[in-house]
Amino acid sequence: MTEPQPLQPDTFAANWSQALDNPAADKRLDVLRRVALGDSISQAAREVGISYKAAWQAIDTLTNLSGVALVERTVGGSGGGGARITPQGVQLLSLADALALARAQVMTAFGAGAVRLGGLGMRTSMRNQLPCRVLRCDLATPADPMVQVLLQTPGGAQLVSSVTAESADLLALVPGLAVLVMCKATAVSVVFGSPEEWEPAPSGEANCVLTGVVQRLASGIARDEVVLALAGGGSWVGFAAHPFAGQIGSTACARMAASALVIGLAG
Repeated sequence: MTEPQPLQPDTFAANWSQALDNPAADKRLDVLRRVALGDSISQAAREVGISYKAAWQAIDTLTNLSGVALVERTVGGSGGGGARITPQGVQLLSLADALALARAQVMTAFGAGAVRLGGLGMRTSMRNQLPCRVLRCDLATPADPMVQVLLQTPGGAQLVSSVTAESADLLALVPGLAVLVMCKATAVSVVFGSPEEWEPAPSGEANCVLTGVVQRLASGIARDEVVLALAGGGSWVGFAAHPFAGQIGSTACARMAASALVIGLAG
């Protein structure tokens, strides 16, 4: 049997909030709860409605975010081994319960007119963060490990994000779900003019396009930073070759690969 990692208060206190970012909608904590109840990983996966592989991914992700071991593997027994929650895992679940209660109390106090929190509790280097809604999830083939998630922006534009099937399961991505779409500004190319005027994308590369009005420009030596105001609200940041042909008020397009779009739960 592998002994659980000693409790590390400083490390755990610094990292636990990352693991608890969206406990209400993410299935990762559901898997951990099932293990705490005595389920094996395979049984936890069945109860939560995800694959065995996705269940272990859930545990691994929570462990990475927390910085401490949350589940220990056990060896032997009639089933050939299993998993058991550690004291740190129990503490994480207690914190999740306390946060859920506090959140419910705060939202009740503010009432139905409360401002949507979205991703305000998350710190990330990705400047592009836009609330969207899932339209559908498609597998290229039944055996394909990747899922193409079709999304709609507040302005009605459509984006496609490429994620693993396990991630789609863990986030419970279904039509109508509100999500937060994120992208690094350095992964976005901005071009003056309409998409029809662009050169074709390299073969096999799936691209997404957002059209907006140039809101801000910052000139550089080799490239310029361009901020686009999007229809329906929000903005999108990217870079263009210097000198950028457009100006403030011009219409321009941002292009990024589907693999560059990250999906988070809006909370």
